[in-house]
Amino acid sequence: MKFITIIHRRLREGKTFDDYRKAWFHATGFGAPTTMYTVVNAFDPRELISVAVGGNDTADFREMKSKMQSILNIDLKERNSSPLDNIVEENIVRHFGLVIAEDDFSSAGELQYIPQNVAGVPSDYQEYVQMSAELSQIIGAAAKKRDQLTEVRKKRKSE
Repeated sequence: MKFITIIHRRLREGKTFDDYRKAWFHATGFGAPTTMYTVVNAFDPRELISVAVGGNDTADFREMKSKMQSILNIDLKERNSSPLDNIVEENIVRHFGLVIAEDDFSSAGELQYIPQNVAGVPSDYQEYVQMSAELSQIIGAAAKKRDQLTEVRKKRKSE
């Protein structure tokens, strides 16, 4: 089972990608298969889009869910110890989800429709909706904790 995170951030005026990368780069790995992609928006070079692909084709939902809490805790620690507050604008858009289908459109010519599957295993939309609801609770709790730590950090900074 694979998990995707997409985060849109916009550099503050005068900040560089190098400023962002030095603050954003993690000092601690997640201990689980995770590939991070950083994308520069072709229409707005100050917009950076982080895409994380986590998990693997053999993991089941319970395994992924148990690792997710650890991953979120590591990410929370990383962002709190190396905040991006002065580098990116406050408005950050976050998307989280499970991969329900993967399709290879590499070949030339006509393609035949195939039902949704991941690594050749059929996937069920309703089942993914239920699993996503469970994950959203874990992610929501981590987001609440992140926002609380951010407020405390901002309050200390203003004092």
